[in-house]
Amino acid sequence: MARASYPGGASAPPMLASGAMPPTVTAARRTGIRAVATVALAFALAFVVLGCGVVSTTAPAPTPADFQGIATELSKRDIVIDGLVSGDAGCDDPILIPTAIGLTASGLDQPTPVRIRLYIFRNRGSFDRLRATVDGCAMSFVTDPATYETFDQSPFVVAGQGPWAPGFEAALRDAMEVAAGTGN
Repeated sequence: MARASYPGGASAPPMLASGAMPPTVTAARRTGIRAVATVALAFALAFVVLGCGVVSTTAPAPTPADFQGIATELSKRDIVIDGLVSGDAGCDDPILIPTAIGLTASGLDQPTPVRIRLYIFRNRGSFDRLRATVDGCAMSFVTDPATYETFDQSPFVVAGQGPWAPGFEAALRDAMEVAAGTGN
């Protein structure tokens, strides 16, 4: 008996190959998968909601402003500043010079510009250590000690020849208080 001949010399007829068939998922198994997914989603949602309660809704304490922030606060209060000189401590104290900015200010009830020195210390610790040196330094630029004006709002010290007009001084103090933040 003769054998059947197939193309390519195969002994059996060609067959169409198919990929593996996915397992049949029954309705009961599908329901179980959904239940597990629902429980997992509920736990994830509960975790997120509980986590939100841990996050503080209180704004962080404000830190002291840089000079741009100080200038903005002065400007908001109608104090005009000019003649800015970084390092103008008014004396030759090598520790105060890097902290100082000399400026001319006027506005409100202070029509005549006054020269003011602003000392900006790094933090409250530096302020506490160096505050007393500002008054000693001021004696080299103050022409009338009886009208010397100064105030501090950690970490800042403001000093200059007075007298300063009351509205001007109040606005200057208010601007420095806001700019100081917590003073740290």
